[in-house]
Amino acid sequence: MPILTRTVLGEIARWYLGGVALFLTLLMTDALSSTVGKLLIYHPPVSQALAAFLSILPQSLNKTLALAVPFSILLAFSRMQRDNELKAVLASGIRPLSLVWPLALPFALVGVVAYFNAGTLVPAGLANWDRAWYTIYDQPPPPPKQENYTYAPPGALYYAGRVSADDAGSAVAQLSGVMVQRGDETITAQYGTWDSGKGIWTLNSPWISRPGQNPQQSSTDLVIPQNDTLRPPPPAAQQVSNAELRTALADGGLSRKGVRDYTFQLAARVADPATPVVFALAAGLLGLLIRNRAAAFAAVLVFIVCFYVLWTTMPGLAGAGALNPTLAAWIPNLAFLLLAGGLAWRLR
Repeated sequence: MPILTRTVLGEIARWYLGGVALFLTLLMTDALSSTVGKLLIYHPPVSQALAAFLSILPQSLNKTLALAVPFSILLAFSRMQRDNELKAVLASGIRPLSLVWPLALPFALVGVVAYFNAGTLVPAGLANWDRAWYTIYDQPPPPPKQENYTYAPPGALYYAGRVSADDAGSAVAQLSGVMVQRGDETITAQYGTWDSGKGIWTLNSPWISRPGQNPQQSSTDLVIPQNDTLRPPPPAAQQVSNAELRTALADGGLSRKGVRDYTFQLAARVADPATPVVFALAAGLLGLLIRNRAAAFAAVLVFIVCFYVLWTTMPGLAGAGALNPTLAAWIPNLAFLLLAGGLAWRLR
């Protein structure tokens, strides 16, 4: 078995290195093709363009490390099936599952690399990607925005559909979609400003509603005291390191959607690095049932497409509150573990 295991792993390793090169090239070429028009328009220096694409490389690498697993295992096993090597192995009395379990260890090491990359290099790279493009556009980054701001002190409610700071760190922000409730009085306005230094909201020509009266529009701007602190919105969860995600969740300053997004992202950075191991088990068991190269290529496509559909759907469901964020992060892996369990029962 040690000799056989080394032989199988050696065969898979050659395909895996080829798969990593193939998928990484495809992903980076896709990123280049989607932005080459902008590069031709803005004519950035080569150093700026190169910095932008190097910043997105860690994310592409993490995807590649997982995608190359079913590619390598299914094609390696299909070659061994074609040359009757697997038939010889099974005819010698070796159980099929004995060929699969050893695959988990080397791909667990791949998962360790992916975990480190996902928690440090990927978020920093995505943040650098955005900054690099603002440099290419020769534009400053947009001011921070916060959606669905709500503040509810005793006896009042302040709501703004969007809060847009004039500048990063500024004490003045623009408001849109504003509603203020104070006792029986409701005030609405399409636009306004927030000066947190003075502790006031200034609403532009607001409508005022009181019980038993028709709503009336004020002919002048209305100044309302507001004692909340203007805080910059939290950065996108994908651009925050693991340590910063945990700190933000512990501080309790996030909105409910922010908590869901940060919780999902933190769980996904553990679940996604486990994907190579899950893929190794599921693809290894499936590969023992595939008899030719064409079926192996078809299985690779179905394998990747099914996982990608689950993987891209879960963040939206978690962010909307339809699924527990931690469960949503693990559902793609759990689905393929169920597949592996069914295939193992078939090959027992």
